[in-house]
Amino acid sequence: MKKLAIFSSLFIGALAFAQGIKFEDSNFATILAKAKKENKLVFVDAYASWCGPCKLMVKNIFPLQSVGDYYNSHFVNAKIDMEKGEGIGLAKKYNVKAFPTYLFINGDGEEVHRTLGYVEENDFIQFAKDAGDPSKRLTSLKQKFEDGEKDPEFLKNLAGLTMYNDAAFSSRVMERYFAAKTEYDQDDIQMLLMGAQNMDSPLYKIFQTKKAEISKVITPEKYADLDKNIKITNIFKKSYNTDTKTWNDTYFLTEAQKFLPKTEAETILKKARANRALRAKDFPTYEKLTLELYKDTSANSSEELNSLAWNFFENINTKSSLEKAVAWAQESVKKNENYANTDTLANLYNKVGDKKNAKLWAEKSISLAKATGQDSADTEKLLETL
Repeated sequence: MKKLAIFSSLFIGALAFAQGIKFEDSNFATILAKAKKENKLVFVDAYASWCGPCKLMVKNIFPLQSVGDYYNSHFVNAKIDMEKGEGIGLAKKYNVKAFPTYLFINGDGEEVHRTLGYVEENDFIQFAKDAGDPSKRLTSLKQKFEDGEKDPEFLKNLAGLTMYNDAAFSSRVMERYFAAKTEYDQDDIQMLLMGAQNMDSPLYKIFQTKKAEISKVITPEKYADLDKNIKITNIFKKSYNTDTKTWNDTYFLTEAQKFLPKTEAETILKKARANRALRAKDFPTYEKLTLELYKDTSANSSEELNSLAWNFFENINTKSSLEKAVAWAQESVKKNENYANTDTLANLYNKVGDKKNAKLWAEKSISLAKATGQDSADTEKLLETL
């Protein structure tokens, strides 16, 4: 036993030296001052609490010793929730609109480089090396573009780096990239669609003129659906006044019926109003519109039904409406039983006072979570109360 204890202590000691990224536990001004004093850049993991890729980076990449060795020696590291506290102001200052975004900032608070998304170990270290090399920083890449660089891979990479924080510049990059393209793959189409959401943009015109080439990759039917969605999005932008929070239903229906049947246009408008009401926490309006929209759910997917049911669980207290949500969750389970919808069903049964079924479905949900390696901690807490 004594030998085992010695071995265990040595093993724990070894783990202590295997360290990933060390993040500072102080405010941003203090972090900037430290970076300036040490002549280093600040690395900022700009994240949101709900972001799945952010959580995967925390689990898989940040703890790696190779990553920690490089980042800890070259940067002062900060991990900041962009939707809380001083993160809200920083998100606005540095134009963070997608998560996770990785910012590299000098001691004067000036951004010198950025990237985003889930990144594997070697690429994550390479991004850090690029941030330390002035010739590879985003500012230098932008200047290279302005000097006329036309290499397709360079343009594709630069468009991706600037897509979420400098849409106007990214659009120019994509224009140059697509001007020379004669064949498209899925990545190309996805990138084009990101820039073609505005019907007045040159990229939407490319989307239209390259219809035949794009349809070869995604089918003509899918092309038609995407084009329809772009048109609807643009009409919505002109139908809703964000200042007065009012809708111009007549404008939307008039414009939408130029390419949609009246009933479809009315349904799309009602869904948009319901979603807007949910975001505005106008739950009575959301409840009323949703009940009108989903009287027949036979054509809805399991995922959509589960989302509806969960929204009602979280925000609605009318018993008859909650019973309708139970029915949606039941139908979701019938179509595709999984941890998410069985957990929703358990919570709804508990909220309507059916403890017996709540316990039954909580147990089933936990079992499904364990079988698929998912975290069932919240469901286990529910079960403890039943």
